[in-house]
Amino acid sequence: MPNERRHCTRLETPKLGRLTGEAVTAYIGLGSNLGDREAYLSEAIMRLADPPSLTILRASSIYVTAPWGYAEQPDFLNCVLEIETRLPPVSLLRRAKEVEQEIGRRPVSQRYGPRLIDVDILLYGDMTVQLDAPDLQIPHPRIEQRAFVLIPLAELNNHLVHPTLHITIADLVHAVEDQEGVKVWKPR
Repeated sequence: MPNERRHCTRLETPKLGRLTGEAVTAYIGLGSNLGDREAYLSEAIMRLADPPSLTILRASSIYVTAPWGYAEQPDFLNCVLEIETRLPPVSLLRRAKEVEQEIGRRPVSQRYGPRLIDVDILLYGDMTVQLDAPDLQIPHPRIEQRAFVLIPLAELNNHLVHPTLHITIADLVHAVEDQEGVKVWKPR
């Protein structure tokens, strides 16, 4: 935890409580494009809801989305969770990676390649975090370029303000490309 304080950017005194047990609203992105994609999303949600230090408040609809970065792979199913947690950012990341491993994700050989499950911390309150070890960036890198993240995030809270860009999620959705590649698979 001391490393988190040292490496968190924009960490002001009122935010210290977030690292010491105060509940924080965070947003988690889930994605899968191999096997029974919907089952993997459901299993990830169930496993994330298990620890008492994390409560799922709401889930977006599930969206089918074209792959981003590397196009020669199956379409993804994506959704976003709004959670409340007392876990500090590094512990939340550790839990996300445990869930991926429990479901069967293996290290990928190709960046942006196919995967059984992907669990990413998108936002953690209004904090920004930049760590090298473990590799953790909050807000998640390139959110503003990813319609498959912004559209389900806006469904949950379109008035949310990106902590470094200082723009609402609704405004980011209006500006993002490839919106037509994000379609509702299953409404919530």
